[in-house]
Amino acid sequence: MWPFSRKPSAMSSEVAPMTRSERRAAASLAAIFGLRMLGMFLILPVFALYAQDLPGGDDHALVGLALGMYGLTQALFMLPFGMASDRWGRKPVIIAGLLLFALGSFVAAAADDIYMVILGRALQGAGAISAAVTALLADLTREEKRTQAMAMVGSTIGLAFALSLAAGPLFYRWIGVPGIFAMTGVLALLAIVVVKFVTPNPGLTVFHSDAQTNPRRLGDVLRDGELLRLDFGIFALHAAQMAMFLIVPLALSDAGGLPADAHWQVYLPVLLGSFVFLVPAVIYGEKYGRMKPVFVSAIGLMFLAQLGFSLFIGHFWAVVATLLAYFVAFNILEATLPSLVSKVAPAEAKGTAMGVYNTAQALGLFFGGAVGGWLAKGWGQSAVFVFCAALIGVWLVLAKGMRPPLRVKTQMFHVGHLEAAAVQQLAARLSVFAGVESVTVLVDEGVVMLKVSQLGWDEEGVKHVLQGGE
Repeated sequence: MWPFSRKPSAMSSEVAPMTRSERRAAASLAAIFGLRMLGMFLILPVFALYAQDLPGGDDHALVGLALGMYGLTQALFMLPFGMASDRWGRKPVIIAGLLLFALGSFVAAAADDIYMVILGRALQGAGAISAAVTALLADLTREEKRTQAMAMVGSTIGLAFALSLAAGPLFYRWIGVPGIFAMTGVLALLAIVVVKFVTPNPGLTVFHSDAQTNPRRLGDVLRDGELLRLDFGIFALHAAQMAMFLIVPLALSDAGGLPADAHWQVYLPVLLGSFVFLVPAVIYGEKYGRMKPVFVSAIGLMFLAQLGFSLFIGHFWAVVATLLAYFVAFNILEATLPSLVSKVAPAEAKGTAMGVYNTAQALGLFFGGAVGGWLAKGWGQSAVFVFCAALIGVWLVLAKGMRPPLRVKTQMFHVGHLEAAAVQQLAARLSVFAGVESVTVLVDEGVVMLKVSQLGWDEEGVKHVLQGGE
C-alpha cells in the first residue's frame, strides 16, 4: 500500500458534487466579489458626464485620476491584505476591507469637488480584499472542487461588468452618481453581514499555493517571459478600458445627442451582440488547439477598435460600431487571459502568478485613467485612443511571439502527509500515465497537482495509485 497518513478525501471528484457548505461558500464569496465590482463598474459609463458639473471636473486630468485612483490603491494593498489574512484570519481582514471600501464610497458620495472624489476612490481601492477572499474560498473548498468554485467567482465578476454598463445610466437617472456611490457603500455593509453570518467559518486557515501569493516565488514568476507577456496584456487591456470611458460617454452625448440616462440603449445591445462571438471563439480555440490564433486575433481586433475610436470619435454610429468590435475583443481577452496564466504558470506558483497578474490589472486601471486624462486635457480626445492603440500594438507584437499554450488543465488531489522519501517515488509513478504532462507534490500542503492533457488522460490509473494501489 502507498505510505499515506490517510487516503485522499475525494477520489471520485469528477462525479461528486460540491457539498452544501462549498456551494454556500462559493456563492456568498462570489456575491462579495460581485458587489465590489459593481462599486467600480457602475460609475464607468456615466462618471465623465457627472464630473463636468463638479468643481475641478472640467480638468480631464483630474477626472482621469479620479477614475484610476481606485486601481492604484488596489494594487498597493492587494498582497498586504492577503498576507494579513494569513496572520489575523480571513474574515476579520475581509470585514476591515469592506469597511474601508464603504467609507470610501460614502466619502465619494458626499464629495462636493473632484478632489474629494479622488480621496473616496483611493479609500475604496484600499479595501483590497480580493486576495483574502480567494484565500478564504480555498480554505472552504476541497482541492478537487476549487476550480469550479473559482469559476463561479469569475462568472460573477463578468456578469457584474455587463450589468453595470447597462444599469449604470439608469441608476444615474434615478439616483445620480452620488447615489450610486452611497448605494455601493450600503451594499458593502450588507456584504459584511454575509461574511459574518452566511459564509462558513474555515476550520483551518492554511496556505494554498494554487490560490495565494508566495513571496518566495515572486522572483521566479517575474523572470518568466511568457507570464510577463500575459501580465503586460492585462495591464494594457484595462489601461485602454479606463482611458476609453473618459471619452466614449462624452462622445455618445455630444455626437449622438443621447442623454446620459439613455446610454444603456447603446451598451446593452452592443454587449449582447459581443457575447454572440465570445462562446464560439473560446470553444474553437480550446477544442482545436487554436487558442493562440484566437487570442492574437482578438488583440488585433482591439488594436483596430482603438484606431477606429481615434478616427471616428465624432461620428455617433461609427462609435457604436467600434464599441461592438471593442467588446467582442475585450470579452474574448478577458475570458482567455486567466486560463492562459493557469496553463503557463508552474503548478506550485499558480497563486503567485495570479497575484502578479491581478496587480498588473489594477495598475493598468490607474495608468489608463491618469495618462488618458492627461492626454485628453493637453491633446484632445483622439490622442487618448492613439495612446491606447500604441499600448495594444505593443501587446500585439509581444503576443505574436508567445509560445502556443499547452492544451492542459490542472487537477489537484489531497493526499495528506507524505514522508520525504516517498515524494519522488510518487511523482515518478504518476508521471508515466498517459496525458499527465507534469506532477508537482506540495509536501507542506499535502497536495498533488497534475497538469493533464485536455484531450484525455488516464484518470482511473492516477486515482488507483493515489488510493494506495500498486
